[in-house]
Order: sequence, then C-alpha cells, then structure tokens
Amino acid sequence: MTWAQDNYLELKTRIEQLAYTYGRLPGEISLIAVTKTYPVEAILSVYEVGCHNFGENRVQEALKKQPLTPQDIQWHLIGSLQLNKVSKVIGKFALVHSVDSFEVARKISETSLKLGKKTSVLLQVNTSGELTKQGWTIESCRNGYEQLLSLSGICVEGLMTIAPFSQDEYIVRTCFKKLRKLKEQLVVSGGYPLSHLSMGMSNDFEWAIAEGATLLRIGTAIFGKRE
Repeated sequence: MTWAQDNYLELKTRIEQLAYTYGRLPGEISLIAVTKTYPVEAILSVYEVGCHNFGENRVQEALKKQPLTPQDIQWHLIGSLQLNKVSKVIGKFALVHSVDSFEVARKISETSLKLGKKTSVLLQVNTSGELTKQGWTIESCRNGYEQLLSLSGICVEGLMTIAPFSQDEYIVRTCFKKLRKLKEQLVVSGGYPLSHLSMGMSNDFEWAIAEGATLLRIGTAIFGKRE
C-alpha cells in the first residue's frame, strides 16, 4: 500500500464519518482526486484502491494523461477554461466545473452542438467577492441563469466555488452557504434540479460537507504538497 493509497482510503473514511455527523448520506458526496502536476503513476496508484474521479486544472496536462490511464476514469476540468481551448475539452471531460461567464458557456454549447454532443457543466461563482477569484457574482448568475438554460449544447448540473484560504470557519462556511442558497434559488426559478455543489478542498472540506457539498476537490491531502 502506497502513502497516497493510505491517504485516499483514510480520507474516504473521514468523509463518511463527517457525512453522518452533519446528517447526510455518504453516497451524496464524491471525492475528486486533483492530480495537477502529479504523474500518471500517482493516478494509477489511487485508482487501484477505488478512485475513479480525477480533476485537472490544465487542459493540456489532462489530455496528455488521459490516454495513459484507464478508460473508465471520470475526468473533471476544475481549472479556468479559455475560449481558445474549448474545442479541446468537448467529449474529454465528464464535467467542466469552471464555466465562469456566459461567453464560455455559449462557446461550449456551440462547439458541443457542432460535434453532436452535450456537455455537462457547473457554473463557477465567486462567493467571497475576492478580486483575485474568477466567476459569476451571485447577482449576475441569478440574473443570467434563464439565458444559460437556453443554450442547448450544455447541461448545467450545479455550481462551483472556491472559498478564501482561511482558518476562520465562519468566513469559509459563509461562502459555501451562499452557494447552497443560490442553488436553491435557481432550482426554484429555473424549474430544473441542480445535482451538484462543487466546493471544499484539502483545507476546508469538512465545512463544505456541513454546507451541502456533493463534489470535493482534494489533491494535497492525498498526494502531498506540490513542489
């Protein structure tokens, strides 16, 4: 058993315990192993102990790893997606977490339709208000949601956010809570279920579980710090 395998299995157990602690079912929460900068060997290691969801920040890095890994892996694009890279991601990812503008959403939709596909996406929302973070504001997401639903080449499956890197539980949980409340509002206004809240990383996943996360994006707690 490798160090990463041990970490992954311990993390799965911890997530299960936390789910019950916060009145949730473990099956509602999926762990995405974030493999940015980590080699293919690291992916194969945790795949062997049951991890089938992997997240990459960079399109090019993901596309290089995909042919070298098992075909039943579910790949998640969690990093920023530039318009000129959209054509490269269609059909290559189970879920694109980082749709941060209408322009990106429209480009994904148009390209998907040309290829005869429909792409599952999440809307990235800046719930902290930090200028360094990308994404819709809560207001712009709420106002633009109906227009997004008209894009027939995408399927909006939920929302994503990145909380401030802080040890202050109130600050972090407030960001997660805002995302959950926004999702609830969009479900009512749009009339469609939104299955996913992608929030929570190595340093704050417990608080994300408490606030309703369904997808946790965790790298360091599995593979160690990046060099």
